[in-house]
Amino acid sequence: MDKTKLRWNGWGLCKAPDVLGDNGEGIWQWLAQYFGMDALPDTPALPLNRISLPSSRLDASQLKRLAEITDTERVTTEPRERAYHARGRGYHDLLHLRAGKLGTAPDAVVYPENAPETQALVAHAVENGIALVPYGGGSSVVGGVTPSLLSGQCAVVTVDMALMNRVLEINKTDMVAHGEAGIYGPALEEQLQEAGVTLGHYPQSFEYSTLGGWIAARGAGHQSNKYGKAEDWFLAASLATPRGIWRTETFPRSAAGPMLRDLVPGSEGAFGIITDAWTRIHALPEKKEYRAWFFQEFQAGVNATRTLLQHDIPTAMVRLSDANETFFYSVLHGGAEVAANGPLGFCLMLVGFEGDAAEVDHGCARAEEILCACGGADMGAGLGAMWLHTRFETPYLRDPMLDRGLGVDTIETVVAWENLPALHERVCQALEIAIADNSPREAGKGIVMAHVSHSYRTGASLYFTFVFQRDTARDVEQWRTVKTAASDAIIAAGGSISHHHGVGTDHLPWIAQEKGAVACALLRSVKKEMDPQDILNPGKLIP
Repeated sequence: MDKTKLRWNGWGLCKAPDVLGDNGEGIWQWLAQYFGMDALPDTPALPLNRISLPSSRLDASQLKRLAEITDTERVTTEPRERAYHARGRGYHDLLHLRAGKLGTAPDAVVYPENAPETQALVAHAVENGIALVPYGGGSSVVGGVTPSLLSGQCAVVTVDMALMNRVLEINKTDMVAHGEAGIYGPALEEQLQEAGVTLGHYPQSFEYSTLGGWIAARGAGHQSNKYGKAEDWFLAASLATPRGIWRTETFPRSAAGPMLRDLVPGSEGAFGIITDAWTRIHALPEKKEYRAWFFQEFQAGVNATRTLLQHDIPTAMVRLSDANETFFYSVLHGGAEVAANGPLGFCLMLVGFEGDAAEVDHGCARAEEILCACGGADMGAGLGAMWLHTRFETPYLRDPMLDRGLGVDTIETVVAWENLPALHERVCQALEIAIADNSPREAGKGIVMAHVSHSYRTGASLYFTFVFQRDTARDVEQWRTVKTAASDAIIAAGGSISHHHGVGTDHLPWIAQEKGAVACALLRSVKKEMDPQDILNPGKLIP
C-alpha cells in the first residue's frame, strides 16, 4: 500500500472518486435547504504545510537503536508519516486531523518486516519505557490507533505492519490460509482467489484495512452471514508480546481447558502485536445472487429477517434499511429530483446468496416464500447489483460533507430480536434530541437513519448513521455530547456498545457497565500478566 497516494487527514485515495457525480450540485443544494441555509459553508481542512507537529521525544541515539533492530529506511520521523499515523479515521479523529491538532502524533513510525523484528521492537520498548501502537490500515473509527503513552513512558512509536504482507500458505486440504498481519484486503483476496478460495471478509473498510486489524477489532464483513465475523474465521495467530512470541492453539477444537486463542480477536493490540494468523477459507462461490425487496414498515422487514435466520435460510447477507436510510440513499443515487418527492415511505432490504448454483437457487426460492409471506415485494436484482458495485464508495462522502460544514458519523450495536424495535426507536430519538440541542442553529435538526447490517438466530446488529450541521466553534464537544447520548441509549436498551467497530478510546467509558466487575477484573489480570508495563496500545480496551 503506497501511503503517499492516501489522504493523511481523510478517507482513502487522495484522488478520491466523485461519488455523487452529476447529481452533486443538486444534492448539496438540497442539504443546504434541509439545514435551513441558502448554501452550505466552506470549511476546508488545514493543509499539512500550515500545521506544526510536536517535536519527536526520541533523540538521535534512540532512533539509531530502532534502526539497528529494523533498518534505517524503515524508521521515520518524516512529518507526513507522523501526521498520517496520528489518529484513525473516525469522525472524531478527522476533526482533530483537519484542524491540525496533531498532539497525538507518534514520535516515530517503524515498519518491521518479520516476526523476529517485531518481537525485538517489543523487547526494546519494554527495556526503554516506550509505548507501542500496532497499526494495520489505520481505519479504526473508535480511537483504536491513537498514539498515547502513560506516566513514566518516554515516547510512543507506531508499529506499522504494512511490510508484513505475504500469504504464507494456502492449505486446500484443511481449507486454511496462513498470512502475515499487514496484508491489505484486496491483496489478500487476489492471492486467495488465484488459488480458487476466498476468506469472504468484506468490511466497509476492505480496501484500506488489514488481516491483523480485522482480527484485533473483531470485525465483520458484509457477507458475515455466510463467512462469519473475525472470531468465526480466525483459527490461530502468532503475537509478539513482552513475554516473548505467543503462538495460540491451532487445533480445530479442543477440550484442554479454555481455548486461549479466543483472547486474540478483539484484543486491539493490548495483549500482543499480531504478526501472522491462520484463517478458515472457503471455495470460491460458483454463483452470487443479490436481490432487493421493499417493505412498507421497518418492523415487517425486521420480522422477515428474523424468520430467514431462524429458518436457517443460508443467506450471505441480509441488509435492511429503515425508511430514513432508504430515502437518503435514494437521493444520493437519484439526485435532488428524488428529494423533491419527499420521503419514500418504505424500507429497502438487500438479500444475498453465495455458493454453488444449486445452493443459491434453493436459498433464493426459500427466501422468496418467506419474504412474500412477511409482506415483502420483490424488486429484482438491479439494486443488489448496484450495491455490490458501489459498496466501498460510501465513506468517500464524509470528507466533502466536512468541507461543507456538515458532520456525519456512525454508531453500531447488536441486540436480541426482542429488544431490537425499542432500541431502534430509543437510539434514533436520542440522536435527534442531542443533535437538535447541540446545533449551531436554533431548532436545528439532523438526518438520523439505521439499517440491520448483520443478523443471527438470536438477534441482529443495528448500524446508525447521522448527518448534522457542525458547530465549528465546539465541534469535538458537539460530537462527544451526541455520541454519549446515543451510547447511553444503546446500553439502556440492552445493546452492546459495539458489534464490530471495537472499543478503542471512544467506547471505553461503557465497557465496565457492559462487562461487569468480574469480567473487567479478568481483562485487567490478562493485561497485567501479558504486558505488566502497559506498553502495548495503552489507554485502549481495558477499563
